[in-house]
Amino acid sequence: MFKPTRKIRFSVALILVTLLSACASSPTGRSQMILKSDEELAQEGAREFAKIRAEAPLVTDNATIDYIACVTNAIVGVMEGEWVDLNWELAIIDEKTVNAFVLPGGKISVYRGILDVAKNQDQLAAVIGHEVAHVTARHANERASRSVVTGVGVEVAAVILGGGHSGYTKTAYDTLSAGAALGIFLPFNRSQESEADIIGIEYMAKAGFDPRESVTLWKNMAGNNEKEPPEWLSTHPSGSNRINGLIAQYPKVLVMYNDARAQGKNPQCQQ
Repeated sequence: MFKPTRKIRFSVALILVTLLSACASSPTGRSQMILKSDEELAQEGAREFAKIRAEAPLVTDNATIDYIACVTNAIVGVMEGEWVDLNWELAIIDEKTVNAFVLPGGKISVYRGILDVAKNQDQLAAVIGHEVAHVTARHANERASRSVVTGVGVEVAAVILGGGHSGYTKTAYDTLSAGAALGIFLPFNRSQESEADIIGIEYMAKAGFDPRESVTLWKNMAGNNEKEPPEWLSTHPSGSNRINGLIAQYPKVLVMYNDARAQGKNPQCQQ
């Protein structure tokens, strides 16, 4: 029987100490593991964003640019603390894909096709708020950190299960990697997506956008996707779960929304 060497046991102990020292909390209070530098990831995000702006077909219609920028500026305008001074940037990709994503460092990319399901400024604010939330919740850092640790864990386990023989080790590694994808990465990503929904709906409410329109957005999304994969095989929660999660936030975010309106926050972003 293969037994872990003293060196491996020491390495695992060192990893555990590192993990314990890297514990943090997300804006919703969820426990996080942060091992990467925000600055390092921001630099990587800036490099990738520069490639997008250089290589992707970008929207040149001023009306569309002004509309999406108006909503984005309103959302970014409610940032607090360290996020106020972040160099937020926006790229609008001229493709019909219904999608949006964010890179570390506040680099937001929106596909023109999102406007086919985000029918008004409030629904678009739900999209932008969600993407901004990924940044302020440090989800990119968390994913990068989790990938490092999961890779180490899988490699160590594969050596033990494979008995030190290269052929068996590869088979064990492949099997464990598949298990890690289904059992670790996907549920982990769903928790981030759900958290971004919760934080994002707060941002849109604080900016004066109607948070109830986030539910309408996801109903539109559901109508646009004829068949979605089972939730356990997806990196995102199912449409019905997202909608229920957003509705559960109404008592809190409607107060924020009414307060924002009372303070004169009434966005007028027109497509």
